Amino acid sequence: MNSVRVNWQLKALLPVVFVLLAGLLLFIVATVSFRDPERHAVLIVAGAGAVAICGVSIGALAYFIQRPMVELQEKIALVSEGNLDVAVGFSRRNDEIGDLGRNFNHMMQQLRESREEIETLHRTQMSRAEHLATLGELATGLAHEIRNPLAGIAGVIEIISRDLPSTSPARAVVKDVRQEIAQINRILTDLLETARPHPPQVRVSNLNTTVEHAVMLARQQVLSKPIKIELQKAPDLPEVEHDSDQIHQVLLNLLLNAVQAMEGAGTVRVEISSHDDCASVVVSDTGRGIPPPQLSHIFRPFYTTKGNGTGLGLSLARRIVEEHHGRIEVSSTVGKGSKFEVVLPFRVPAVQAEVS
Repeated sequence: MNSVRVNWQLKALLPVVFVLLAGLLLFIVATVSFRDPERHAVLIVAGAGAVAICGVSIGALAYFIQRPMVELQEKIALVSEGNLDVAVGFSRRNDEIGDLGRNFNHMMQQLRESREEIETLHRTQMSRAEHLATLGELATGLAHEIRNPLAGIAGVIEIISRDLPSTSPARAVVKDVRQEIAQINRILTDLLETARPHPPQVRVSNLNTTVEHAVMLARQQVLSKPIKIELQKAPDLPEVEHDSDQIHQVLLNLLLNAVQAMEGAGTVRVEISSHDDCASVVVSDTGRGIPPPQLSHIFRPFYTTKGNGTGLGLSLARRIVEEHHGRIEVSSTVGKGSKFEVVLPFRVPAVQAEVS
């Protein structure tokens, strides 16, 4: 039964018009012809029947077509007021009007699902913003409380190192203490940059150059290691609006993470390309990879898989990329390596870029 398309309402419009015209013509003929009374009566009855049929047909068409259109118009008015919890009742019909109703109900279902996704995303972003605001307040106070005594400790260490004899074995300990003080300062700096971000100073510049500088510094870190860092630039890449210092920081962080993920020999590959209206920088390694349970948390502040890590590097990297209206994506296979992709638009919206 469902396979039969019932569309007589629409196809009957043209015959109804013809029948109505025929009935009117019969009335005119019957009115003009007075010579044959019997023929006159037949014409009157035929004309009246034709008009009655037309009236019934028009009433049926109004019921089957006009009412659904009125209902649809009322539902659209509710949607324009912001009410997406609407549906039309004629979607169960097995004709063109029913198709229209089913398409409308399907569209409203999609709109409701999209609204729910947007609301969920908004709540997530608000929660993240509140988390970062709390982190900022904590970081500011924590850095102040730590850096003051740390500066005193560093001063005392310098005085002690000057007074120690050149042959004293304690000099090695002093050197280790200096390195630990420097490490604490780096952690505090990362914490403050994460908690008190400054907007990017966007300029139109060469992304190949920014990436090349980061690769050059990373190569200095692996001179004594059996690790290769390969770079494939994109010579035809258009200039990209970006803060070269911040993007340099993002890429250097990804490169050093890739180096630390490899035990022994390995390769880090950096590839620059473009697709659509965006530039892409992919940093892939042949390291140990990231287990799936950890992969969804690596961009969270203070989450780290390294024993000596702060868990702030990737969180800061994602913030920088998102402030450039870009995105950073990751994929990984345990035992084979990881791949991070930084995608940046050629032109940053709503930002006044300076030409360098």
